[in-house]
Amino acid sequence: GSSCVCQPGYRMVSSNGGSSVICEKCPENMSGVTQDGWNCITCPKGLTSEGKCKCLNNEILVERSIDGILLNEALCMNCNGSEQSFSASDASGNRCVRCEQTFINVSKSCDCSSPNILTGGLCFSASDSLPPKGVATVRFGQLGITLTSAWFLKNLQSSASACWLYSNLTACQALGNMCVMNMNSLSSSSTDACGLFQYIYVNTARLGIVHSIAFWRHNLPWLYYGDQPGLASQVLEANHFPTIFSFKGTDKDVKLQFIAASFDAAGNFLKWQNLEGGILQLCPDTQTKLSAAYAFGTTYQQSCKISVSKILLDFANPIFYDLFLEYNGDNGQQYLWAVPVLNLNLQYSEMFVNQGRNMNNWLLTRRFFLVDTLSGKENDLGKLPRVIRIASKITISIRLVSHTQRGTIYPPLLTIAYTDVLVQNPETQSVMVSFSVSYEMNQSEAQIQTDITLGVLGGLAVLWSLLKTAGWKRRTGSSIIDLQTVLKFLLFYAGDLANVFFVITVGTGIYWLVFFKAQQFVSVLLPLPSQEEDFVTYIACAFSLKALQFLQLLVSQLAIDIFFIDWERPKGKVLKAVEGEGVIKSAAAPVSIWRTYFIANEWNEIQTVRKINPLFQVLAVLFFLEVVGFSNLALMDSSSSLTRGSESYIAPWSRILRFGVSAALWLAIAFLQIIFFSVFYERFVEDKISQFVDLCCMSNISVFLLSHSCFGYYIHGRSVHGHADTNMEEMNINLKREAENLCSQRGLLPNTDGQTFQISISRKMRLHYDRIHETLTRKRGPARLLDSSANTFEQSTRAYNTMNKFLSSFIDHVHKEMDYIVKDKLLLERILGMEFMEPIEKSIFYNDEGHSFSDVLYYGNETTLLIFDVLFFSIVDLASQSFVLAAILTYLQQEIFRFIRNTLGQKNLASKTLVDERFLI
Repeated sequence: GSSCVCQPGYRMVSSNGGSSVICEKCPENMSGVTQDGWNCITCPKGLTSEGKCKCLNNEILVERSIDGILLNEALCMNCNGSEQSFSASDASGNRCVRCEQTFINVSKSCDCSSPNILTGGLCFSASDSLPPKGVATVRFGQLGITLTSAWFLKNLQSSASACWLYSNLTACQALGNMCVMNMNSLSSSSTDACGLFQYIYVNTARLGIVHSIAFWRHNLPWLYYGDQPGLASQVLEANHFPTIFSFKGTDKDVKLQFIAASFDAAGNFLKWQNLEGGILQLCPDTQTKLSAAYAFGTTYQQSCKISVSKILLDFANPIFYDLFLEYNGDNGQQYLWAVPVLNLNLQYSEMFVNQGRNMNNWLLTRRFFLVDTLSGKENDLGKLPRVIRIASKITISIRLVSHTQRGTIYPPLLTIAYTDVLVQNPETQSVMVSFSVSYEMNQSEAQIQTDITLGVLGGLAVLWSLLKTAGWKRRTGSSIIDLQTVLKFLLFYAGDLANVFFVITVGTGIYWLVFFKAQQFVSVLLPLPSQEEDFVTYIACAFSLKALQFLQLLVSQLAIDIFFIDWERPKGKVLKAVEGEGVIKSAAAPVSIWRTYFIANEWNEIQTVRKINPLFQVLAVLFFLEVVGFSNLALMDSSSSLTRGSESYIAPWSRILRFGVSAALWLAIAFLQIIFFSVFYERFVEDKISQFVDLCCMSNISVFLLSHSCFGYYIHGRSVHGHADTNMEEMNINLKREAENLCSQRGLLPNTDGQTFQISISRKMRLHYDRIHETLTRKRGPARLLDSSANTFEQSTRAYNTMNKFLSSFIDHVHKEMDYIVKDKLLLERILGMEFMEPIEKSIFYNDEGHSFSDVLYYGNETTLLIFDVLFFSIVDLASQSFVLAAILTYLQQEIFRFIRNTLGQKNLASKTLVDERFLI
């Protein structure tokens, strides 16, 4: 809080400790004010700036008699520094106390006169062998500022001398702290705090070591691990930490028991502190979330922006820490393991050796601080510092021992980076700070296995793409390897390589999900975000290549040749007036076009039918991720629970786990949908593909499809009743006769039921088809009846009838020079998706019970569509870290591409079949 005080020369009359104060001016003959501010008094030796009495050095101020009565005139009394009393005034100048022991040792009095040396409140004999003269400067390299520190100026030389001469524990600790404030930087030519510390360290080997640690000298703080090349890797990797950690067990096994010894700047030991509760975390948070940093296996990240004014208020005095990790020995006794520190600001011979990746160049240290508001004070320790130094980034790294099955780790490493802040306006200045705990293991073996898998599967993808290209060449009726062939091979390879990347990434994601979350004794740790880059690249490659394959699929489906063969024949004759002649002649009764329009509409409707329900798929995945809580499995912590408490710490996401969880859910739900639709729905409710085949037969219309120049599909829809253009009664009679097996079977061949075929047509057949088709598609026909000439319409109608007559006669084996045979495909042909026989003289109809004509529809390409949806969802999620946004955009792209496929497919259907687009609804 704040309160009011009287100005110099005024005494307080009343005060309640708040903002209400009554002051009264002191008389001229008693111009001084007592120390408590309530009375006026005469000061014989002058006044301080606050208007109070002052005395000379080694004198104490006396304002009251021994019984508490206020004196009219203050007294300045000398402290007796002779051998009998050895007294001197204390720091406040209010009482006499025994003077510092070094004064007594050197001068047998409380006076440190020449030739003795007075420094830092200590007295040293001129004959003593003192350490070199220290440089009381501190360099703030980030700001390019070197200043003379008031704290160093006061205490550096005295601490070094007392540590050197007397092995004074507090002085040695204070010297070590000043070295830490100088970033532990070492230079052979400097006698700064670290230079003095090293001088004493090197010349006190006779004192021995502590706890058998070669770097820890008796009476000195342990600051360095040594500067020999390669020593850091030996410290960090030569020994294993003697504790087994697990994800499920007692508190000792799942918690990192960090403990720190704390010291003040003067070298006084303060206390032992457990790090739980946020000792090293500058950002405020709840105790639960702060303590979650030390749950083994939980990747912890915390960052915030703190104002400089708050830092100056909360860290007026720096605290120094020596960090240890507690463990139990075989005998149950507790031990401490020293945690090394990697200070990124440390300079060794003017080089930042700790900022490189080469561990052999690192110089590990022990002691660190969070905030230094002391060394940056230039002239007066009571004023604000010119510069402060803040630990802006602290990372505790836990590394798992390779091939361990029992949760063995290497010694932890504390990495710390400091930021220098020039104090100008503390209220408006702020600094970003962060604290994190990361877990890592050697991923080189996993990377090698991934590379091997990618190489093997990539090679197989090349062979598979070559086979696809060979099959495509056979189906196009071409044997020349041209640029189009090369481009087609690259498109096939893009799709197959996308599948390779997809298999690898899904396998990797599920592997880490299962083995990391389900383990009890820790044997694997998640890759770091920097180690996930290759994985994200694989997903991006898979998506890009799969998108290319999907677009190529879309283009090929929008360019198929299709024609509806109408088997219906005229019933009788009708009288018809001949235009322009005025004569009435008899002509064959016209055949209704409505059956063709009906079949065309049904075909148009099934173009984008899928084996799953896309909307249900998206909603189900989103439900399980966000509502049930499967998304929590993607957090970088050891918990496999699907729920998290509102007060618990939420770890950062793992991109590998996010992909693994979402892809596994997407594939599982899609697989269940496919099973449901194929086993139950299509069998007992509705199978649109089979129903379309049945509808063709009932409508007496066959479908002739060409997806390639010389390859396509044929749906035999010729009615076994001879005609389908009839009334309801006759239709029901026909259906009843068929149900009772009173008519022939529906198949193309006698006594067979095979209605669907893959067809490989001869070159001669294709040329004849193209000649008629060219006339058919020269004008869009009925779609332009209102503005087209009668001749064009008649020409198109004749072409339509010609094509219908040609294809129906072709099916009826009328053209002997363009005949065909019907056979079964070999098993190897089915597996490879190609045909071994080339249709030179005769076309070949392959029996197809699997309705593979759906390959020119969405229905037959569900795998491609499904993988594309998974990858699209994952790409959006990895970019936005939002499952909800990914689900929305995935559904939108499904609808957009479905609209494009429907619209352009409808136009192609109208163009190729002469069905008026206005009738396609």
